[in-house]
Amino acid sequence: MIRAVVFDMDGVLISSEEVWDEVREDFAREAGGTWSADAQHAMMGMNTGEWSAYMRDAVGVAIPPEQIAREVERRLVERYRLALPMMPGAVDAVRALAARWPLGLASSSPTGLIAAVLDAAGLTDAFAVTVSSEEVPRGKPAPDVYLRALDLLGEPAHDAAAVEDSGAGLAAARAAGMRVIAIPNLLYPPAADVLARADIVLGSIAELTPEVVAG
Repeated sequence: MIRAVVFDMDGVLISSEEVWDEVREDFAREAGGTWSADAQHAMMGMNTGEWSAYMRDAVGVAIPPEQIAREVERRLVERYRLALPMMPGAVDAVRALAARWPLGLASSSPTGLIAAVLDAAGLTDAFAVTVSSEEVPRGKPAPDVYLRALDLLGEPAHDAAAVEDSGAGLAAARAAGMRVIAIPNLLYPPAADVLARADIVLGSIAELTPEVVAG
């Protein structure tokens, strides 16, 4: 029986993967780094410490990772203040599920960015807990961020569902032992073998209803 639901944010609630890509690429080039087509895919799911170190070491941005993270977050907040790229149907889906279960959010975004997005979307009160992967030892595909959210919610993994879009996120939720609901990211689709292990696959978040989750 489902007793809690934990959402990913980027790619599920907001269409942001391409925004992250643009912001990090622009910053990397301005700072003298060498951007490659593989960089965004490599960083998907990484926590803040991991991807900022990757930008220093693999992309060649020769400044401390902490400074890289701060500048990328600042630029993202500016973009979201201009226009928040909410997924169609996301607000209604969250509200419908929040009326039935306590909700958590387990995101690879930093804590400040999570707060800014939920505030702009008017969804801060819908989530009982939020966890950034920068608060746990490992980013996705490790299950750490989901396990931390479940611990805060006080629910076991087998009684909780995760809503994810990426390969790393789906693998993290599965590793945590949760019921996995996949809404595949069209720009960065998960590998077929990872998607095949999801319990439910939806075409969009507009299809996410309490009945689907309870399934």
